[in-house]
Formats: sequence, structure tokens, C-alpha cells
Amino acid sequence: MMTQIVIQQMVIIFLLIVVGMVIYKLGHLTENSTKDLSWIVVNITNPITMLVAALEDEEKISTGTIGIAFLAFAGAYLFLGLVGYVLPLMLRVKREERYAYRYLSVFANVGFIGIPFCSAVLGVHSLIYVTICCLVFNIIAYTIGMSAMRRISIAQHPDKAADIKQKLSVTDLINTGTVMSVVTILIYVLDIKLPVVMESTFSLMGRCTTFLSMLVLGVSVAQVSLKEIFSGTRFYLFTVIRQILVPIILLFVLRMVLPDELMIHTIVLLTAMPCANMPLMMAKQFEVDDYAISKGIIMTTVLSVVTIPLVAMML
Repeated sequence: MMTQIVIQQMVIIFLLIVVGMVIYKLGHLTENSTKDLSWIVVNITNPITMLVAALEDEEKISTGTIGIAFLAFAGAYLFLGLVGYVLPLMLRVKREERYAYRYLSVFANVGFIGIPFCSAVLGVHSLIYVTICCLVFNIIAYTIGMSAMRRISIAQHPDKAADIKQKLSVTDLINTGTVMSVVTILIYVLDIKLPVVMESTFSLMGRCTTFLSMLVLGVSVAQVSLKEIFSGTRFYLFTVIRQILVPIILLFVLRMVLPDELMIHTIVLLTAMPCANMPLMMAKQFEVDDYAISKGIIMTTVLSVVTIPLVAMML
């Protein structure tokens, strides 16, 4: 059952990627239009997806448990940040490519793959924890992630430095992603019900996230050679460490500090997901070289058919 779910999600992902590749090859998607799609995903549809998940959850947990879950996910992401710093050094990645490995280490596909997978394997009660994970993901992506991508963009395009802010100001933190994260938390905790028209509108907008992000990934795939993507051993080693060893280590650590098995299992499985598309969306938006990021997303997604069941067997 579990393997069937993973394979099913992988097939859906690959079909959507192929659609993006075909549209690009036919000339109906360009670099400029892809950049615009990335902006829409990063700033509109992805944040709304989190809001929709909170609105649809019917099994409420206590405010105290929500707080513990936030701290647990924050700790998990702190650990992933450390992994993202150490892993490129261990694998002897070129300095100019280390940023890609760091983004790939921290940001996993907790939305499109994580939500249906946890729902099917752990049950619908796990989805509130998935939602909290997505909120923490968004907060980190739209603050630290955006700030770092700006600096990388300046390093790669020094002639455009005047047009790119090097430091993240307070006003930069007030964006769609962070605002929607706070709104989502308040709506869930206060159990606010939105009008049906608004809820349906948000639901339709949120559903566009997966398709649009996969189109962008498809364009990136169409621009490179698949032989080049699957060549070399570095990303294979990265995948084994990041998607098998790291979740297993996290499992043993969490069992020493958390009593809630469902929360532990959700955190571990989400950590084992393949790399997310968000770093690719941000790289496109800031015109940062995305070759290594695209390669990492494709490879980890393909190999997750094997890696996710291996991690799940340890639970």
C-alpha cells in the first residue's frame, strides 16, 4: 500500500513535468514567462495552499500541542540547516555550488508529496502536523531563504547589485508568505470559519500550486541533458545521506524528547521527502543559476520511490 502511494505520486509528478517540457519545446513557455510563473507560485498560490489546509482540518488539537509541534519542527529545520552546511563540505562540492546543496538539504517536498503520503500512511489526523510543518517551511523560506537567494543573485550578477537588496529589511519580511502563515495560525487556533465563496476561491487558487511549480521544473528539465543529470556520484551520495540517514537519526533523537508518536512519525516522514520546488522557484525569480537545484530535485524525486519506503520501515 505504502509503495503504491509513493509510486502513484511519482507518476503524477513526472507527468506534470513532461507537460512543462512539451509546452516549453513547443515555444509556449519562455524564460520570462517561467520567471513570472515562479513569482505567482512563491508569492500567491503556495501561501494560499497552507491556508486551505488549515481551513479543511476538522480534527483540532490543543494550543499547547500546536506549540510543541512548532518547536519540534523548528528544531528539525535547525538540524537540517546544520546538515545543509556540513554535507556540501563532506561531499567536496565546489564553493560556487554549495548554496544549491544547502537549499536542497533544508527544503523537502512536504506539500504535494508529503500531504497525501502522510494522510494515507499515518491517517488524516497527521495532517495538522503537516500543516504546521508547511507553515514553518514557509516562514523559513520567505525570510532566511529569500534573503540568502538575494545575496547569491548579487554574487552571480554583480552588475545588477543596485537593483537587488543585499540585506533583508523589516519590510521585506512582510510578504505574502509570512503574512499568510500568521493568518493561517490565527484562523486555526481561533477556529474561524470563512464564507463558502472565499473558501472555495482560495481552494481553487491553492490547487494551482502543484501544476504551476511542475511546469517550471519541466522547463528546467527541458533545458538540460538527462544524461548529465543522472551522471556522477555526488548527488547519489547526497540522496542516501539526506533522505535515509538524516531522517533515521532524527527519529532516534525525537524519540528521546517527544512522547507523541504521531508527531514523531510525521516529522520523520516529511524529512524523508524529496527536495521541494520552492528553491527552484526562488532561483528563477532572482535569476540565480538553477542547474544544480533542478538536478537535485529530479534525482531525489526519482530515488524517493526507494528511499521513502526504507525510512517508513523504521517507524
